[in-house]
Amino acid sequence: GVGPSDASPDEGVVEDLPLIDEKAVEQLTEGLISHYLPDLQRSKSALQELTQNQVVLLETLEQEISKFKECNSIVDINALLSEAKHYHNKLVNIRNEMMMLHEKTSKLKVSGINI
Repeated sequence: GVGPSDASPDEGVVEDLPLIDEKAVEQLTEGLISHYLPDLQRSKSALQELTQNQVVLLETLEQEISKFKECNSIVDINALLSEAKHYHNKLVNIRNEMMMLHEKTSKLKVSGINI
């Protein structure tokens, strides 16, 4: 025969559910929203403030990075200037040597020695 194990587990569930009161659902929903909404709004404003602060921080970092780049450019320019000074000194020394050699050759010509 048919025993208790043959009955469907869902049998009788629909009949056990109470009628849904639309007004009660609306009031429960409003209560739930009013409970969580202030915290959510505070979280939203905190996140907006955090985002604005991050934008400011990123802009500041970009400015600092550009300052470092300018510093590196200045270092490069200083290196270039010191190199230019070094080569200028070399040119001055060569010029002085050429003038000294010119004077010596002129004295030798005066004394009758042809070079």
